[in-house]
Amino acid sequence: MSTPGKRAALSRHRPLGARKRQPEWRIALHSLTRATPSRIALGMFTALIVAFTALLSLPAATADGVRTSLTDALFTAVSAICVTGLYTVETGTHWSTFGLTVIMIAIKLGGLGLMTVASLLSLSVMHRLGLAQRVITAQETRAERLAEVGGVLKVILITSTVFELATFVALTPYMFITEHGFRESLFLGLFYAISAFNNAGFVPEAAGTAQYVGDPFFTIPIGLAVLVGSLGFPVILVVVRKLRTPRKWSVHAKLTLTTTALLLVIAFLGFLGLEWSNPATLGDRPLGTKLLGAAFAAVMPRSGGFSTIDVGQLTAESRLLTDLLMFIGGGSGSTAGGIRVTTFALLMLAIWAEVRGNPDVEVFRRRIPRDTIRQAIGVLVMSASVVFLATFLLLRMTPYTLDQTLFEALSAFGTVGLSTGITTALPEEAKWVLILCMYIGRLGPMTLGAALAVRTRVRMIHLPYERPIVG
Repeated sequence: MSTPGKRAALSRHRPLGARKRQPEWRIALHSLTRATPSRIALGMFTALIVAFTALLSLPAATADGVRTSLTDALFTAVSAICVTGLYTVETGTHWSTFGLTVIMIAIKLGGLGLMTVASLLSLSVMHRLGLAQRVITAQETRAERLAEVGGVLKVILITSTVFELATFVALTPYMFITEHGFRESLFLGLFYAISAFNNAGFVPEAAGTAQYVGDPFFTIPIGLAVLVGSLGFPVILVVVRKLRTPRKWSVHAKLTLTTTALLLVIAFLGFLGLEWSNPATLGDRPLGTKLLGAAFAAVMPRSGGFSTIDVGQLTAESRLLTDLLMFIGGGSGSTAGGIRVTTFALLMLAIWAEVRGNPDVEVFRRRIPRDTIRQAIGVLVMSASVVFLATFLLLRMTPYTLDQTLFEALSAFGTVGLSTGITTALPEEAKWVLILCMYIGRLGPMTLGAALAVRTRVRMIHLPYERPIVG
């Protein structure tokens, strides 16, 4: 039992503010940090969309000084933050320099990831990351272990800065040579660099990117930036750390790089063969332009969104190939969207194991856990359900055909930004459908489902097995 003297002595050594009631903002912040990472990401993403919608709604954001409608401002804000690139108003003519700068900042924040930005700020101020922040950032960046979060954050910051700077340095002199002013060249180079590496696909020029078809000084820097950005920061981290010892690369890195290479080769050969004699795209072009145009077109459905040929004039087969590539998307933890390359690869490996009668899914002398395969199946089913529902609604709301509406839905969900040209003509309700597609596609169906789940059920009693007939 403590005496009054001991209590008085303890009170003298107690911090002054310890007996005061905590401020409301601190209580709210404490309760927020106890929320799940998915819910925090959902809340912060929504808050950022609201903020940038307000900025793009200002008269100063438009070239003519007239306020943009709420739907168009919201659509552009979601498209920029979700690094998609779809637009309902012409980017190069509708927005002022201020509006384009707002879009560029939104792309940068959306590409890095809100949790990454928050953790980088915390790391720079406190020089350390707490466990809760590590868990949140690990989910955002797809770090394989919590101990890697600090390294992933540094790689994210360094890699994004280096590649954006390299793309900026490569493009700015070329913009100046092609009769752009000095200040305009600086702005275009910076905008293209950020838009390319973050796989956003926004184009600040009224003439678009069709003017650069077959131009190596534009397409090569843009294509490389898009490709590196779509690999994923965990892959870049492994490659940077173990560049000389590929055998020590993680299964995730090997699977991502191998599948990416195969998809790029298939896409290049597919576009080259399917568009070789199409006069509306590559048919009348010289050999060098055909090769470079096909290579550029092969990279962009990964989530890049730039296009030097008219997507609306592609053959039906090329459009179907683009649909598949957009649905697959890029690497996990990257600026790309889709179901992700590793998800697609795991599903193919699971099918191959089933065909061979192998009870285990194996790759690179490693066995894949069944929980991971179940997650891949869940992502596939939920993603396909979102795309199907969006396509169904677009068919009901618009006069466009199935291939056009499916293409738009896949482009929005995969955060790609390619379009057959119907986005600007969509009615208001159809634009809202694409807004939801971009939002879900950027956060991920599994992340959104976890964020909206009220609780997780734990089964204490398991029912007996009974095998139904399959097939």
